[in-house]
Amino acid sequence: MRLLFLFLLAIVVASCTPVSKNQPLKAVRGTDNYLSPKFTDPDRVAKIKNAAPVVDAIYQNYAEQNNFPSITYGVIVDGQLVHSGVSGEANLETKQKSDIKTLYRIASMTKSFTAMAILKLRDEGKLNLQDPAAKYVSALDDITYLTSDAHRITIQDLLTMSAGFPEDNPWGDRQLADTDQELIDLISKDLSFSNAPGLEYEYSNLGFAILGNIIKSISGQSYQQYITENILKPLQMNDSKWEYTEIPEDRLALGYHWLNGEWVEEPILHDGSFGAMGGLICSIEDFSKYVAFHLSAWPPRNDPETGPVNRSTVREMHQLWRINPSSPTTDDYGPLVIGYAYGLNWRKDARGMVRVAHSGGLPGYGSEWRIYPEYGVGVVSFSNRRYGAPSNANAKVIDTLVNLANLKPRELPASDILKNKKNALMANLPDWKEKPELFAENFYMDKALDIRTNEVKEIFAQAGTITEVGEISPENQLRGTFVIKCEKKNIEVFFTLTPEKDPMVQQLVMTLID
Repeated sequence: MRLLFLFLLAIVVASCTPVSKNQPLKAVRGTDNYLSPKFTDPDRVAKIKNAAPVVDAIYQNYAEQNNFPSITYGVIVDGQLVHSGVSGEANLETKQKSDIKTLYRIASMTKSFTAMAILKLRDEGKLNLQDPAAKYVSALDDITYLTSDAHRITIQDLLTMSAGFPEDNPWGDRQLADTDQELIDLISKDLSFSNAPGLEYEYSNLGFAILGNIIKSISGQSYQQYITENILKPLQMNDSKWEYTEIPEDRLALGYHWLNGEWVEEPILHDGSFGAMGGLICSIEDFSKYVAFHLSAWPPRNDPETGPVNRSTVREMHQLWRINPSSPTTDDYGPLVIGYAYGLNWRKDARGMVRVAHSGGLPGYGSEWRIYPEYGVGVVSFSNRRYGAPSNANAKVIDTLVNLANLKPRELPASDILKNKKNALMANLPDWKEKPELFAENFYMDKALDIRTNEVKEIFAQAGTITEVGEISPENQLRGTFVIKCEKKNIEVFFTLTPEKDPMVQQLVMTLID
């Protein structure tokens, strides 16, 4: 339980860390010393492609077991759609087969596009996430809050599902076609709250509809036009649409509901003010480009920016901002923490694997996409069955790929500064001498020179003569561990450096190990 508590505490602390406004840096000091984590298996993509028959079987079996009219899916690795597949029919009446160009309504998977648009406006200096939403949607000025001391809803409250609105599925789904004026009229009649703003996560479609209206207020364009021009087109998502009537009949997947032993076609809702929470219509071919862009934000590095928003902005979208009330929970691997980021779900399991994802469900449609940033892999799948999100199939595919392809997270190479400090430390062992140029000012204040000298002598007396010095294993750019192999025992050496321009050793721990 103590480990679980520490695990949860670390997550909560990380979730409270503020993220600054993301602007490109004019100059970066020390870029020559920065090394990005890398995948060490040169055959990882080939191994994933070799697992394609198993992936196909998982999705096809899932579609059959859940009675989907059709399912379409894709696996994205290192910026490319490496495998895709389809099963079933997009139109049961015409027997039109589905393919990776067939367009499905992706429902709540739309929310991350709305979030990205808000952050793009923020990056351009046109809004602040701490701005009251009423600054841009004046109807919010007159709403009645749950308590007299509640703070006014901010844009960040809306992004993180913590505005205090009640969970509104499936009511929100049926508002999709509402006009902008109907949204404003809804707000103007006053709203009900389940919590005071900024305190609790509760899923809100209304909150993202309001974000869509904020995009319109600031940009002077409908949120559909703004997202299309500033996100979809730059990513070459040229087939994606908001309004289903603009799509040729042979390109659109119709939605269905299984009722009384037969398929009933669902009426497709027109796009409207609530589309910012769930209106986008995409193909697997198009959406895979969006997945690839999200994966491309990792790891932080010095490459030129090429996306519609900065990589740091995408990584900001991937951070945990609100813990889900059902967290912690468990899966097959043990305890896990779940919560909400910006338009995306976040979770970390007992293996340390972080998943960023979002499902979607509307009358006639179900969908889900998920990425594992440190593994460089993502999957996406669509169905045309009512609320038929293939989340379990996606989860099984990822686990299968990790196991069959033996996928490992990126490994961080040791920075030059760590290597140099390691060599400097070894020049000071096994005898111990004072070296002012190596140790920070706190070093001998924390433990006096004579005490350190005696401790080192005692350690090497037990370990014996040095026979080999291992490579350093970096924890980050300025902290790492290496092992000194000796005749009798080995010594594990941990050290961490200061934040000064010329980092010095501030802490050193030497431990005897078998």
